[in-house]
Amino acid sequence: MAAPEMTKVAQAFVQHYYTTFDTNRTQLSSLYQPQSMLTFEGEAFMGAENIGNKLNSLPFRKVVHSIKTMDIQPSGCNGILIVVCGDLKIDDDANPLKYSQTFHILPTQQGSWWVHNDLFRLNIG
Repeated sequence: MAAPEMTKVAQAFVQHYYTTFDTNRTQLSSLYQPQSMLTFEGEAFMGAENIGNKLNSLPFRKVVHSIKTMDIQPSGCNGILIVVCGDLKIDDDANPLKYSQTFHILPTQQGSWWVHNDLFRLNIG
């Protein structure tokens, strides 16, 4: 995949992921497969159902992701590695939290993309 196309795919994927997370978190599990893996603050989850359960169990009602930087690289199996750094505003807290998230996405036979690996960490300290 050419760099401009890879950039467009990565940007569209990240925009879709965070829009879905911020507005309808229950739909996020559709972006994962049985072999997907999420590491969330050091805790590992495998499979779309377990990942969806974890994301839906997070204790906040309202969340807004604000992307500050995004870096991408091509990966094996025609995949894309995406590293995002940004701010996370939770509920009515006036002070956003810094976070980083890494996605390894792979294409489906239907032309969409799914998350093979997802690593999330708050940048506290």
